[in-house]
Amino acid sequence: MTQRAQTLSETITKTLWLQYLLHLPPGYGDDPQRRWPVILFLHGSGQRGDDVEQVKKHGMPKLVEQQPDFPAIVVSPQCPLESNWIWQLEALDALFDEITTSYAVDSDRIYLTGLSMGGYGTWHFAVRHPERFAAVVPICGGGDWYAGFPEKACALKDVPLWVFHGANDEVVLPSESQDLVDALQACGGNVRFTLYPEVGHNSWDLAYAEPELFPWLFAQTRR
Repeated sequence: MTQRAQTLSETITKTLWLQYLLHLPPGYGDDPQRRWPVILFLHGSGQRGDDVEQVKKHGMPKLVEQQPDFPAIVVSPQCPLESNWIWQLEALDALFDEITTSYAVDSDRIYLTGLSMGGYGTWHFAVRHPERFAAVVPICGGGDWYAGFPEKACALKDVPLWVFHGANDEVVLPSESQDLVDALQACGGNVRFTLYPEVGHNSWDLAYAEPELFPWLFAQTRR
């Protein structure tokens, strides 16, 4: 008797879900051929939860609410309450795909920034996909040793970075940024580091108010 082997295949679908705020610049959609720069912003731990309006408290969502003429698409997801951005990298991948396929995105001018917990998320998400981003701006963040940092920062040696931290930060020590900046400099990376003297954990208000930041950011392209 001949036995015939049967192979069973099944499809497993994984659902990933993130709420996000979306800022579209004035004039978006007027010219169907125009493509816009994108800033992906990752908030800190205090804005986790299921009320996406909380994300407006700091950083880019606060800025674009005060400056509705801000000339870029700004995407600000909200991390679930009992999670952090490092655990949400797959969800961020899915969000990235949704934004780049659903909106008029200039794929050579996609930028990543975040503060505190979002600063950690910025480092981790950037080294996961260095080819995606034209520039990266981590604020008072760092990289976890178990994920291969600080050495893993060298994955970003060809990506321009501007790193910010407060010298008196007791929540995330400034050495967390300094170690990654040192690693990038050692491998020939293109990195700027601004360490604010006499500033504690909130270095993001000063960072996002830097007169040079957005002109520098929008001048960066992947090509």
